[in-house]
Amino acid sequence: MSDRHILTAVAWPYANGPRHIGHVSGFGVPSDVFSRYRRMTGDKVLMVSGTDEHGTPITVAADAEGVTPREIADRNNRIIVQDLQSLGLSYDLFTRTTTVNHAQVSQEIFLGLLKNGYVFPKTTLGAISPSTGRTLPDRYIEGTCPICGYDGARGDQCDNCGNQLDPTDLINPVSRINGETPKFVESEHYFLDLPAFTRALGDWLATRRSWRPNVLNFSVNLLDDLKPRSYTRDIDWGVPVPLDGWRDRPDKRIYVWFDAVVGYLSASIEWARRSGDDDAWRQWWQTPDSDAYYFMGKDNIVFHSEIWPAQLLGYNGEGDKGGTPGDLGGSTCPPRSSPASS
Repeated sequence: MSDRHILTAVAWPYANGPRHIGHVSGFGVPSDVFSRYRRMTGDKVLMVSGTDEHGTPITVAADAEGVTPREIADRNNRIIVQDLQSLGLSYDLFTRTTTVNHAQVSQEIFLGLLKNGYVFPKTTLGAISPSTGRTLPDRYIEGTCPICGYDGARGDQCDNCGNQLDPTDLINPVSRINGETPKFVESEHYFLDLPAFTRALGDWLATRRSWRPNVLNFSVNLLDDLKPRSYTRDIDWGVPVPLDGWRDRPDKRIYVWFDAVVGYLSASIEWARRSGDDDAWRQWWQTPDSDAYYFMGKDNIVFHSEIWPAQLLGYNGEGDKGGTPGDLGGSTCPPRSSPASS
């Protein structure tokens, strides 16, 4: 009999629409089968996830229907939760990224990174609509990927080659809203200093023994060309930036992917509070007898093998610049086990 603590971290489905069979077969059922088996062996399993409710997928859906992002998120959260309950999936907690708890944990990670010097301000070029003057977040912009030539790359990433992009990188960029060519103007944002994790991420990836070879090779190859990644976005729907002069701004939020991956941790903390023991989550995150298994699609590898580990390493003060741990404690570790990507 085993008594290890096993964190089953399940990909957070976007709440911009109902789920389909691909999501169920891709991460829903596999993560549930895995968790049930580990419980049968005597492991203490914590299986968490929730609906990912921030960012442009929600605002695009809301714009299309002429309703608010909150209405879209609320409606689709109910549908998704009902579907998962009907399937009998054994989540210990299925929550949402629009909770107060999630915002607080996301902001704490940001502030810890800022304190340790891994997040810095930078003036960059942001897109606006020439006809309306409205800001256009990166996923509102599509064009041709400058790396692989794929026609339909987004302003934040090319799904064909997996490389991270900025809207200004795209060839012939156009707005998803009306097809017009965006205008680029200066805008201030905070960036995650990914190059400052080259050594730390390399050392960590070298210990990944059970990862699929294609996942590990892809992740290691990314280390050759790490670039700072914008931690904030020009958008009015998301977690506020917890800084004076920023938190009340209607046009600046934490980038949805940086808050979405924090959900694994914030959901664990929320589960612990609901259980009556606020510190219970630490058994899955801060003890040597714990392991974490992540279930997601292959298009999410970058954020789980580079971005999320970098956030945790930087918060712990374990990046190439060093630093001190944040208030959540210094042993919060990046995922030690394989991203079980489908």
